[in-house]
Amino acid sequence: MICQKFCVVLLHWEFICVITAFNLSYPITPWRFKLSCMPPNSTYDYFLLPAGLSKNTSNLNGHYETAVEFNSSDTHFSNLSKTTFHCCFRSEQDRNCSLCADNIEGKTFVSTVNSSVFQQMGANWNIQCWLKGDLKLFICYVESLFKNPFKNYKHKVHLLYVLPEVLEDSPLVPQKGSFQMVHCNCSVHERCECLVPVPTAKLNDTLLMCLKITSGGVIFQSPLMSVQPINMVKPDPPLGLRMEITDDGNLKISWSSPPLVPFPLQYEVKYSENSTTVIREADKIVSATSLLVDGILPGSSYEVQVRGKRLDGPGIWSDWSTPHVFTTQDVIYFPPKILTSVGSNVSFHCIYKNENKIVSSKKIVWWMNLAEKIPQSQYDVVSDHVSKVTFFNLNETKPRGKFTYDAVYCCNEHECHHRYAELYVIDVNINISCETDGHLTKMTCRWSTNTIQSLAGSTLQLRYRRSSLYCFDIPSIHRISKPKDCYLQSDGFYECVFQPIFLLSGYTMWIRINHPLGSLDSPPTCVLPDSVVKPLPPSSVKAEIIKNIGLLKISWEKPVFPENNLQFQIRYGLSGKEIQWKMYDVYDAKSKSVSLPVPDLCAVYAVQVRCKRSDGLGLWSNWSNPAYTVVMDIKVPMRGPEFWRIINGDTMKKEKNVTLLLKPLMKNDSLCSVQRYVINHHTSCNGTWSEDVGNHTKFTFLWTEQAHTVTVLAINSIGASVANFNLTFSWPMSKVNIVQSLSAYPLNSSCVILSWILSPSDYKLMYFIIEWKNLNEDGEIKWLRISSSVKKYYIHDHFIPIEKYQFSLYPIFMEGVGKPKIINSFTQDNTEKHQNDAGLYVIVPVIISSSILLLGTLLISHQRMKKLFWEDVPNPKNCSWAQGLNFQKRTDIL
Repeated sequence: MICQKFCVVLLHWEFICVITAFNLSYPITPWRFKLSCMPPNSTYDYFLLPAGLSKNTSNLNGHYETAVEFNSSDTHFSNLSKTTFHCCFRSEQDRNCSLCADNIEGKTFVSTVNSSVFQQMGANWNIQCWLKGDLKLFICYVESLFKNPFKNYKHKVHLLYVLPEVLEDSPLVPQKGSFQMVHCNCSVHERCECLVPVPTAKLNDTLLMCLKITSGGVIFQSPLMSVQPINMVKPDPPLGLRMEITDDGNLKISWSSPPLVPFPLQYEVKYSENSTTVIREADKIVSATSLLVDGILPGSSYEVQVRGKRLDGPGIWSDWSTPHVFTTQDVIYFPPKILTSVGSNVSFHCIYKNENKIVSSKKIVWWMNLAEKIPQSQYDVVSDHVSKVTFFNLNETKPRGKFTYDAVYCCNEHECHHRYAELYVIDVNINISCETDGHLTKMTCRWSTNTIQSLAGSTLQLRYRRSSLYCFDIPSIHRISKPKDCYLQSDGFYECVFQPIFLLSGYTMWIRINHPLGSLDSPPTCVLPDSVVKPLPPSSVKAEIIKNIGLLKISWEKPVFPENNLQFQIRYGLSGKEIQWKMYDVYDAKSKSVSLPVPDLCAVYAVQVRCKRSDGLGLWSNWSNPAYTVVMDIKVPMRGPEFWRIINGDTMKKEKNVTLLLKPLMKNDSLCSVQRYVINHHTSCNGTWSEDVGNHTKFTFLWTEQAHTVTVLAINSIGASVANFNLTFSWPMSKVNIVQSLSAYPLNSSCVILSWILSPSDYKLMYFIIEWKNLNEDGEIKWLRISSSVKKYYIHDHFIPIEKYQFSLYPIFMEGVGKPKIINSFTQDNTEKHQNDAGLYVIVPVIISSSILLLGTLLISHQRMKKLFWEDVPNPKNCSWAQGLNFQKRTDIL
């Protein structure tokens, strides 16, 4: 029978839920409320009746009742009869049961069930619901409040819920079968957890719920409940609770908001302070994620917890965070570390505790690195216990080993605590250089960190702000700026590229040094892309030596961009491994070529050109690719080659073979090459002819007439040389002797002095030819042409003293070659004299140096001997017997 009645209840529980209208649902509150069920004749001590019900009421309106019959012979409820229970909700603040909002016809806000249970004992449950912080689960906790002897009965709790699509469009309650049921977890004794999944899109919709509770074989049904999940959010506890002493000497308690919260939170902070002098507790509500606590003391302990709740609108406080404990040191520095730049002023504050007693600020002294006492003029007394020291116009910190900071010590008059503050001073003067490419499409900026001290944990970032037009007179750092990615190059510079660019916009940029201690900014600089254009190099660069003029002509084409007037710079030099460049500036923007004199017209020259804006703005372009001149004949040879002759044949015969010896022309004389040589002949019988000898430097012809003049011309691609040497062979002139004597003096193995004496002559002397050869060898004759005014000449060659040499001196007249003076050996009578003279130049300096050295040695020896012999002789003036005697006065000895 009991099973049948139980099944009837199971068939009717959903029907009871759906008959409750929306306007009769109980609005779930953010705090805990109670579900109470009672028989109608219960006394006030057991249960509080719903408002509007009398103690004599046996049942409510038939629409809210169901009857469940139990067998009177049941083991546990044999003495109970059929009873109707009334269930309602009430809050902890309200002792009466809640009514429907409109309380139609005085009906109480209740639902009913029929069961056989104690008629004078009700059933009670505590209920609390909230939306979990991840916004995915709606949670209700149901806690039984049964009294003995039914306290240990097992409970089964089910929660039925529905989320209507559009609540406003449905005048009726949700239809039967639309509710979903979840089984609540009652593994915890006397407490059940019900989890309702809520889609993110339904957080603002109304959730309808009711509870079905089975306890001790009796089924209880709650009234309908309604709630908007978004109004019941219980956030997760705040994260990352931490405490630190600020630069102002306050204790900063800070934390992070829990994730996924869709609205701002308010926070409740409770903390306690425990020190040797003060014990205090405080509880504050703030909307920020931090709280400042003033009046901190050294050697104190602070314990803090934080929880959060929705700032505006309903919500539930989160659980308290895990307690966090912070203990202050015996010496407090604030700030404990300072990062600043060169030239700035900074201050440190200090509170000093010694043996559980705070030292007076007037007795505090400051030291730098425990080596330098800071002058008292830099001290300030902030309060009875707070001392302040200020540093002015700071210099860069010099690293000391692994320490990159200066240690600032706050000390008592007689001792210093081992703790110290750290002062980091770095030079932030970083030079940023930019250039706009020649196509005017991008601007590249470069900067290096080699000039600043590197701090561990620091990062550098270029920041910039672009103005609409031009740069301000004095660039400044704007609070709104953008970062720019820069990449380290192989040369140690960072490089950033701005593309696209605005040519007339001012880019104010600076380097920001980010460090856990703070940020520092380098002095800002403003760059106008149009003012830092680096043009493309000039193109079509050509170099050539102009014919007949002999100048180096350089030509080029200016780049397309920029359109401003440009100046040009040319560098040129002899081509080779290491070119010695010469510079030439061209300021005429219209110029496209220039001609320059060069010393060697027959050399290869390398030429490069670059350009820059004429107004001084911008940068020099890169040098163009080098252009090279081509060696070619510029003019006719400046002169013909020098030549001499060798005469072979019988001296008694008039016909002789003459061999001409030609010295090849150098490039500077040939300008710049010789294709061939031409020999012009002219005889005393007016015979004239020419012979082309090609590139040969020896040529033999037959001398048959009394006078025979030859002239040698050098020919290149342009023409024949104009200034040429000629030589006349004349039988009468070969007998003219004007050289009286010739002497040869060997100076050393590489030089011989040749001197001569001339007699007066009526012929015009043009020059001399000197010949010499080694008589012991069959080598060729060597010769030189020298001026007619020379009377002594130094011949540089390789001479062997034991060999015999022949020296010949030929006077050359306009009329022909005179008679030579020939000697076959070195002059013996004066050889030794010259050798002795040369030896004097070596011996005399050696003798003088030795004399000076000997004199110095004697002086030093004299001083040492004097000191050696007189060191032990006492000064008579220091003797007692000599007191009062005049040693300068002569006394006669009797």
